[in-house]
Amino acid sequence: MKWIESKVIFDRSDRQLAVDLISDAFYTLGVHGVVVEDPEAQPSEGWGDDPVFRPKHHAVIGFFPENETVAGQCRALEKRLACLNETAGIRSRVVYRHIDEEDWAESWKAFFWPEKISKTIVVKPTWRSYRAAAGETVLEIDPGMAFGTGTHPTTRLCINLVETHLKKGDRVLDIGTGSGILLIAAAKLGAGRLVGIDIDPVAVDVARKNLLLNRVDEPVFTLHTGTLAAVREEPFDLIVANILSEVIVDLLDDIPRLLKKNGLFICSGLVENNKPQVRSAMAAIGLTFLAEQSLESWVALAGRLL
Repeated sequence: MKWIESKVIFDRSDRQLAVDLISDAFYTLGVHGVVVEDPEAQPSEGWGDDPVFRPKHHAVIGFFPENETVAGQCRALEKRLACLNETAGIRSRVVYRHIDEEDWAESWKAFFWPEKISKTIVVKPTWRSYRAAAGETVLEIDPGMAFGTGTHPTTRLCINLVETHLKKGDRVLDIGTGSGILLIAAAKLGAGRLVGIDIDPVAVDVARKNLLLNRVDEPVFTLHTGTLAAVREEPFDLIVANILSEVIVDLLDDIPRLLKKNGLFICSGLVENNKPQVRSAMAAIGLTFLAEQSLESWVALAGRLL
């Protein structure tokens, strides 16, 4: 498959805010994940000796399939960026490049390093070396075209809440599973049954490969392609959804059917401004607020079904 690499080079003093807002512009256009280039980033001391090539500019990169809709998507992206310039003072320009899937798969790997994202969990790309310290649990991840590297704040927040609340033997459903990282974390933390669902068949294939790579046996997990209507299993002890807030609100009506009484629902992917809307929608289906965590302007919420 051919892709259009859309590289948004930006200039703003609050770089994290710029990254979040530009990333959100891509997400609203159906891009499941982005690559962030930071000339100042460097791996932690002692975390591998592999060479890394530093980018020249601060940038956020998304990839559009090169098909009949790509011209409209590029125009829509440019309109959103112009709006960000007016409303948030984020000056940017877009550089487009045609790219093969194989080239894409290699182009961003230089910027993905092992990273500790919770009290015990380290996410390690398959092409890096890392020596785990005592008490650390290492997740091997190759995101492929599913993106989920585990280093984004929304994934960190989700995994931290899962680490805090998951009980051994829990049945876990991951909505929008991406690379499968949340399922892998749940398995390492003692979950007994794992189910993941994603509308993207490529993501489902990547998640399966990553679960097997981490020695999670296939009888323990099931993956579905499609919407929540495809999930017909017994209710779950824990449901996680690391997706955009508007998608979370849309899917909440299905949660009482899928979640056990006293079960836990964890959602992430929320920006601070959208938190009240999501909390209200959670309360409307009978979820009692349990916990909230925030990181770099992103928010994760947990509620219990009573």
